[in-house]
Amino acid sequence: MENTKETRLYQVAEIQLLYKSKVKPSERPKISTSRDVHDIFRATWDDTKLELVEQFKVMLTNRANKVLGIFQVSTGGISGTVADPRLIFAAAIKGLASGIILAHNHPSGNLQPSQADIDLTRRMKEAGKLLEIQLLDHIILSSEGYYSFADEGIL
Repeated sequence: MENTKETRLYQVAEIQLLYKSKVKPSERPKISTSRDVHDIFRATWDDTKLELVEQFKVMLTNRANKVLGIFQVSTGGISGTVADPRLIFAAAIKGLASGIILAHNHPSGNLQPSQADIDLTRRMKEAGKLLEIQLLDHIILSSEGYYSFADEGIL
């Protein structure tokens, strides 16, 4: 009986790291400007939600600034959503990303970052330094345009 109890104490889940891409490296889009980032995010964003609810996504890039993939972090309400740094960096690490680009939409159409947006960007940049994953940009999207933290010198 005692032996069975000990065995149960040591039964734990196995954790595996797996990265599998269906896109050939030569076919991955390359990021050179914030316009490139905007265009890729807009092509993958659900237009029916752009002006309805706030969503947060992260684009993963390799060392050559080629897009490895996009991970949807969260969908929230009209005026906010949760951007959990642990989920963002878990996706970046699992995807073997060298860089990340954050993006979220403002359903109101206002492209100016809130203080919470600025604070999150700074925290993510610092966390990325520790993990050697560079925060390349943070984009705010609306149906009429975008705001780039990198273009505005906030990074």
